[in-house]
Amino acid sequence: MAKREYDLLIEDESELDALIQALSTPVRRKIMSYLRSSSYSIAGLARKLKLPISTVSFHINILKKAGLITLTVKRNSRGNAKLVSRQIDRLSIDFITESRVSKRQRFVQEIPLGSFTDAKVEAGCGMASEHGIIVADDMPGAFYSPQRVDAQIIWFSKGYLEYRIPNYMLKDKVVNEVTLSMEICSEAPNYNNEWESEIAFSVNGVEVATYLSPGDFGGRRGRLNPDWWSDYSTQFGIVKTLRITQDCIYLDATPVSTYNIEKLRLQEGDYFVFRIGVKENSRHKGGMNIFGEKFGDFAQGLMYMVDFN
Repeated sequence: MAKREYDLLIEDESELDALIQALSTPVRRKIMSYLRSSSYSIAGLARKLKLPISTVSFHINILKKAGLITLTVKRNSRGNAKLVSRQIDRLSIDFITESRVSKRQRFVQEIPLGSFTDAKVEAGCGMASEHGIIVADDMPGAFYSPQRVDAQIIWFSKGYLEYRIPNYMLKDKVVNEVTLSMEICSEAPNYNNEWESEIAFSVNGVEVATYLSPGDFGGRRGRLNPDWWSDYSTQFGIVKTLRITQDCIYLDATPVSTYNIEKLRLQEGDYFVFRIGVKENSRHKGGMNIFGEKFGDFAQGLMYMVDFN
């Protein structure tokens, strides 16, 4: 997956030229605005913009060339549709000369949902690949099956998933940010758009943030869901971003903890442990769903990003 942030110097002329051209017209800026919270087919964008599909396709190609969006081919009853997704969260331009500042670099890795190293869940629970349910629905023991590596959506009413995140790319570097991004929602029977759940995030055994998910979202199909997935099941989630900096921790843009990279010991050992789940003592125990690149609205699994010098 392409990097989600651009940190450029004024000397980066070729990249800046492509970005400036891509964002130079109102229609392309409006496309990026629509993609802020969801993905769209080209036909869907054409309807929102009230423009011909050929015109929208022209603008889409320019945005794609600049690295601002990605196109995913999704099969439907009418054939293949191209789904347009945003691939950038922030753009910054540094006017300090390159000789005075080290150019920041970014490492991006997608962690497969099914590569969790520990799990403790309760029914209702389950996993599905893009082809079907893995092992059986409502069977916690299925979470220990080798088939879990194919999971593209995971759900449970209580419990947690735990991942060992490799940190070899953090060694001997000045690390500015470590970011974990995922599409999640609550877990209700079938779906319920008003079903609150407190989803907790922990790093190396320290609880660093809690997200109050407003619901288990349905009522329309998730834009990436395979055809076999029921219209009456969970359909999509919301992308949440946990950002650990040298100063504090942010959930999306909100500071939530005074822990930081050093206090959480992210650069020690061979990995750090990331846990996500619903605690037993939570006030709102509404379960959780987590989506991979073949389910929900966003073509991503658990995204792991490191910003370093």
